[in-house]
Amino acid sequence: MSNPVPHPHTGRMPVALYALTAGSFGIGCAEFVIMGLLLQVATDLHVSIAAAGMLVSGYALGVFAGAPVLTLLTRRMPRKAVLLALMVIYTIGNAACALAPDYTTLMIARVLTSLTHGTFFGVGAVVATSLVPAERRASAISVMFSGLTLATLLGMPAGAWLGLHLGWRSTFWAMTVIGLVSLVVIAALVKASRDDSAPVALRDELATVVRLQVLLGLLMTVLQAVGTFALITYVQPLLTRVAGFSEGAVSPILLLFGGGMILGNILGGRFADRQPTAALLGSLTALAAVLAAMTFAIHSQAAMAGFVGILGVAAFATVSPLQLRVLHHASGAGQNLASSFNIAAFNLGNGIGAWLGGMVVAHGPGLNALPWVAALAPLAALLVAWLSVRRERGDDRMAVAAGMG
Repeated sequence: MSNPVPHPHTGRMPVALYALTAGSFGIGCAEFVIMGLLLQVATDLHVSIAAAGMLVSGYALGVFAGAPVLTLLTRRMPRKAVLLALMVIYTIGNAACALAPDYTTLMIARVLTSLTHGTFFGVGAVVATSLVPAERRASAISVMFSGLTLATLLGMPAGAWLGLHLGWRSTFWAMTVIGLVSLVVIAALVKASRDDSAPVALRDELATVVRLQVLLGLLMTVLQAVGTFALITYVQPLLTRVAGFSEGAVSPILLLFGGGMILGNILGGRFADRQPTAALLGSLTALAAVLAAMTFAIHSQAAMAGFVGILGVAAFATVSPLQLRVLHHASGAGQNLASSFNIAAFNLGNGIGAWLGGMVVAHGPGLNALPWVAALAPLAALLVAWLSVRRERGDDRMAVAAGMG
């Protein structure tokens, strides 16, 4: 028996959902703040900007590897215990980042921290959807993921400010404190579900993940993230070296990106509650269009600042539709694992995107080309989504025909 849910016609969300939001805020900070610190880290540790950008890829690939492995290793543990253990690892990892004496140690500490990410969001998304009626599942996911968007709105520019004025290590000490606070909040507010002691058989979980529609959903998530992170990883040098902003202007502009993420997250969740397929196709179309249009805005400071905010809206309007689609096609056995795999897919895309952006900057046509190169990935995701929806509708028609026969 799970925690009680609110009446479907009330606007209230259970308080446990906001505890999950607090945890997602802490973990989201670890993922995003490095993007506002690339120049400081590169200078202090005597590495190139592209090498500093690989700290994003290292984190993302750690999430990709850690999400399914930790989800399987903790599958017989109560979900609350899993979430608390992950926040402990997160806190230790950020302290290690703050103390790292060189680039290699910092990379190892980043990977350690990243191991918590996918399982936290994967298990947390399942817990979030269990707290509300079926017709509010996408909104529950968006509430939980709002911590991630708040991490960008507040954590990313605040981290950039701290890095500029107090050194990049101070940002990681701040995240260590955030980890401790999140740990306390989750311990106090999230209650263990009684059904945690009855895990699904492992073979049933694995069979769920390899369903064609689940795999197509995971591919969409990868491609969406490739496009977003090919550009946003290098937003600091893009703003300062192409658009002509000072380093001090980066933090306020990142506030626009974070604000856009919050708006996009809310809109994506509400739209997906009403029309999940339209939300999926529409949000991927919007993301591709925004990235492509940024190609013509990068030399105008006003236009570039505006597009950074619009990119936040477009990028995170896709999150709830993508997560909901994977959960829908993984219904029944294996939702925890499928949900964690989707977070892993998102971060695999992050890592590939950061690598792709680095290749464009260091060996390709340069920073100016990042927007149009990035736009190709969500266009590919849109094609995959169209094929997935078309197959889904064909399967539905076949099921109806078989029933009539």
